[in-house]
Amino acid sequence: MRHDAVHAANPSFPASNVVPPRRGFAGAVVAFLVVNYCVLQFLPYPERNWLALTNNSNAPFRRRWIWIVVGLLLLLLISYSYLHQTPLRVRAVTVKRGPIRSLVSTNGKIEPIQNFEAHAPIATTVKRLLVKEGDHVRRGQLLLELDDQEIRSHAARAQSQIKTAQANLSATKNSGTQEEVLTVNAQLTKARAARDVAQRNLDSFRRLQQQGAASPGEVRQAEETLAGAQADVNLLEKKQKERYSQPEVARTEAQVAEAQAAYADAEDALSKSSVRAPFDGIVYSLPVKQGAFVQTGDLLLQEADLARILVRAFVDEPDIGRLQVGERVEVTWDAVPGRLWTGTVNMVPATVKRSGNRNVGETTCLIDNKDLRLLPNINVGVTIVAAEHDNVLTLQRDAMHIGDTTPYVFRIVNDRLKRQDVSFSLQNLTRVEITSGLSEGDAVAMPAEEPKPLFDGASVKVVP
Repeated sequence: MRHDAVHAANPSFPASNVVPPRRGFAGAVVAFLVVNYCVLQFLPYPERNWLALTNNSNAPFRRRWIWIVVGLLLLLLISYSYLHQTPLRVRAVTVKRGPIRSLVSTNGKIEPIQNFEAHAPIATTVKRLLVKEGDHVRRGQLLLELDDQEIRSHAARAQSQIKTAQANLSATKNSGTQEEVLTVNAQLTKARAARDVAQRNLDSFRRLQQQGAASPGEVRQAEETLAGAQADVNLLEKKQKERYSQPEVARTEAQVAEAQAAYADAEDALSKSSVRAPFDGIVYSLPVKQGAFVQTGDLLLQEADLARILVRAFVDEPDIGRLQVGERVEVTWDAVPGRLWTGTVNMVPATVKRSGNRNVGETTCLIDNKDLRLLPNINVGVTIVAAEHDNVLTLQRDAMHIGDTTPYVFRIVNDRLKRQDVSFSLQNLTRVEITSGLSEGDAVAMPAEEPKPLFDGASVKVVP
């Protein structure tokens, strides 16, 4: 892996700033040449010729030797500086054995797992308020009562409508009311008697016609009378059996269903006018007061079991891949400094969404809240332990560098730096796990002065 790629993948690690060691001998040679060149530049042109040193003139001779001595002194000073460098000031950190954790830190919000909300079934007033916010309540305990006079009126009216609709349905299916049925039965009996009389008269007129005692006109009239009487019987029989059509029956059935639904709604509203706790818990929200008027659907109170709660945490997109169900979770709340709540991850994000200037996934965690201090809807700090190793070698993270191919450190050996390649595993914001290259107790150098980089073989002085 190239250095630039590794550094881009691990921006928290310092890039390599190694410089080649300065060689005293090479520096001295360069300094000697530079000084001699400068001395020759100051000498007059004839004296630059080394054969002219035999000139008998004393003044130029003395001046020449003054410049030579100065050059030699400068040469000795520069050589001494290169050969006796000032030790680099460094801080020493020690390789230690202990635990290390890889963490995902973010924020979250508390939500109850078991939650109950009571809403006003109709527009009415709060008749009695029997609890206050923060009260611990037991299952079945009466918490609040609404004025139910109007609700009871609705229930009574709906019950009356049910009875009327059922009576109409019964009449429809039985072809009318009891009085109507009796009337039709009497009319049918009378019509049948009239038909029988008409039938006997017709039979008599036909016999007389055979004897020549009745005319054909009289026979036809008797036949018409019988036909009319039979039609009356047929009509009454049909009225007795099928007085109402199927659409009329369906309409009365619908009226019954409507009346029953209205009664059920009234009964439900009546039951909700007295609010009771469905389970043991805490009343954590009570937005109404006794005597206050509430509209249909207004929130009356909220109760929850806060012994075990849910934290909805918002994890940045690059950290989502490190999450797994069952990982340990630690929760803190600024309102209670020093207190730590623990739990586990129970769901990893299924999607990523935009939240402000962050791309986050929502993960949920189950948290034990035995002391009931954590409240619904508060914002908390969430730390998810993505990995944890015990009894391993760890080093301060800033002491490790990333080279062209491998990470490395500078060990301090006999007051000199020695570059040492290392391998690492887990890391967090402050420490890194060393898997090879170092031993427990090794001293590793960190620069004490930012402008001066570390390099292999440098003489160092450890400072606090």
